Amino acid sequence: MKFIVSSASLLKELQMLGGVINNTNTLPILDNFLFEINGNTLTLTASDLETTFSSKITVESEGNSALALPARLLIDTLKTFPEQPLTFLKTEKNTVEIIANNGKYAVAYVPGEEFPKATQVVDAASTVVSSSILQTAIHSTLFASGNDDLRPVMSGVFFQFSTESLTFVATDAHKLVKYTRNDVNAEQTAEFIMPKKPLQLLKGILQGIDTDVKINYNETNALFIFGDAVLTCRLIDGKYPNYEAVIPKENPNQMQVNRLEFLNSVRRVSIFSNKTTHQIRLKLAGASLQISAEDFDYSNSAEERLDCDFQGEDLQIGFNSRFLIEMLNSLDCSQIKLSMSLPNRAGLLTPLDGTEVGEDITLLVMPVMLND
Repeated sequence: MKFIVSSASLLKELQMLGGVINNTNTLPILDNFLFEINGNTLTLTASDLETTFSSKITVESEGNSALALPARLLIDTLKTFPEQPLTFLKTEKNTVEIIANNGKYAVAYVPGEEFPKATQVVDAASTVVSSSILQTAIHSTLFASGNDDLRPVMSGVFFQFSTESLTFVATDAHKLVKYTRNDVNAEQTAEFIMPKKPLQLLKGILQGIDTDVKINYNETNALFIFGDAVLTCRLIDGKYPNYEAVIPKENPNQMQVNRLEFLNSVRRVSIFSNKTTHQIRLKLAGASLQISAEDFDYSNSAEERLDCDFQGEDLQIGFNSRFLIEMLNSLDCSQIKLSMSLPNRAGLLTPLDGTEVGEDITLLVMPVMLND
């Protein structure tokens, strides 16, 4: 086996795939990239058994072959090269020789047959989504997913596809995000829970790419195809909680405020909050919003006032400032609306501008009990 490849092209592909590889693997073979030569096409694959990611690159080659090469060593070496053609040559010493402009390097390989095969997604339904919509949906929801190993269904993002719209939901029981696209639909109704890791990979890779993503899915696995890349992952098994039940329908108290002013104010005031609860207090009366925090242990306190448009009864409500900051940060708008009913009911954040036609986003944040 012999092939010639651009060092920069190879590094770009391997760095994209490298996010799949865990720092500690149960199987040593998973510390490697699989190289498969077929004609002038080099297929590169990385896997952690749950997620398998592969992409194709055009090379000049002689002979077909499959072998696995150490991931960390390859990436660390390629990072140091200026752009140049690299020749990979399989030797009789069970090594692959990498020949560069001014040096050669021998790397031990593992036969490609030992590398685990990607799961085949059989009897799959299929939906096509543009990369920008999928990237926005992941960016808008992923931060709200949980980290509780005891509740794995909440550690991913819930994909809810129907013939009318696509909905993406994430929650950790303290905050919830529901992102809906009414301008895209699926051929049939389907629901599945995507794990966090493949979504983090997709979020980074799809940024700046303008292509369609084909999603194939059955009850156990999902497959994402875009360009020359294919990502296969195992779905989270279980039933997602009924999130609609926790979204309050009647919210007579509504505040409209500049998002950045509100975000910066919450950030400053939260510095003075209790380091365990991160509790801040919102006091709404007339056209005035008072944001305050107090740390009784250290006698620290802060208070700020903002102008807002408030419709409803005077209200005091407490929130965890970290959740509020995360949610305000995830939005890309200038004005937001915070809808509330009672101090012990969830508040709903919605953007008032900056959304596309057919795009709908609702963020829910649970209140905290105020220490009076």
